[in-house]
Amino acid sequence: MMVTRRFVVGGLMGSAAWSVAGAPAFAKAALSGHQVIGAYRHGVGSFEVIALNDGMIDLPVKIFVGADPVEAGKLLTGRSLPGDKSPTAVNAFIVNTGDKLVLIDSGTGNLMGPTLGRFAANLAAFGIDPASVDVVAMTHLHPDHFGGLLNAEHKIAFPKAQFVVCEADTKFWLDEAIAAKAPADSRMFFDTARANVSPYIAAGNVRFIADGQEVVGGITAHAAPGHTPGHTMYRVTSNGDTLLIWGDIIHSYAMQFEHPEWAIAFDIDTNQAIATRRKVFDMTATDKLTVAGAHLPFPGIGHVETAGTAYRYEPLFWMPG
Repeated sequence: MMVTRRFVVGGLMGSAAWSVAGAPAFAKAALSGHQVIGAYRHGVGSFEVIALNDGMIDLPVKIFVGADPVEAGKLLTGRSLPGDKSPTAVNAFIVNTGDKLVLIDSGTGNLMGPTLGRFAANLAAFGIDPASVDVVAMTHLHPDHFGGLLNAEHKIAFPKAQFVVCEADTKFWLDEAIAAKAPADSRMFFDTARANVSPYIAAGNVRFIADGQEVVGGITAHAAPGHTPGHTMYRVTSNGDTLLIWGDIIHSYAMQFEHPEWAIAFDIDTNQAIATRRKVFDMTATDKLTVAGAHLPFPGIGHVETAGTAYRYEPLFWMPG
């Protein structure tokens, strides 16, 4: 039998018409109003890394320092995004080494509005008791990373965890003299850092980590300053497999891979942040490392590839189970 385009189209149309005419009426299903759990498993050797989503936020193009609005608009609309703002995810990560549970960052808590703050619910839905977390390691002290350190009762959310952070960030964000000299629109960063991070410092179970030091076996800190003075990446290695959890190397996947020279207003040292981004892009592309980012589209895991004189992001193929 010869199958023609007319037969296929006519047959499908006829079948659809028959189904509609002959099918029983179905009751309308209620809208669920929410996504599935914002968690994703990724294996690194014998370790398991769990990406946990806190939500998303729109970042206006105007806060990207050095960005050309016309070029930015082309890049955004070329990805079917609004031309004047870049939607960005907020992600945190749990590393289960089989011996230790290490949380890297903690989302926004209740600090940054209704499209965020889902980290704690996703952690619970995934079945992780905050009391079972052994280490909380911070990439840096910005509210979208430390906001989940306290629970709804404003108590320490991870009571048994050692708190790991680069001392350069605590010396900057918890310093009242520096805060007093900061512009008024930046005070929130200092005030919320003091409120959310100081309880962990006061509890005494804190470790200041430096470049190249191990957090636990298989997880190593790597300095990546610029965005903040103590901005830190974490390299997870097991059985020859590696994942680099890079914090805030980028804030817009749609713009900053193409233009790594575009910074963001939240960078403490713009030039250093740009230099660090270029260095990390080059390293991860050359070494073909898998990366995980706080502001990459959830689950925030993928690869950096060169694209002429720029770069591009290739998300990891979603794997079931």
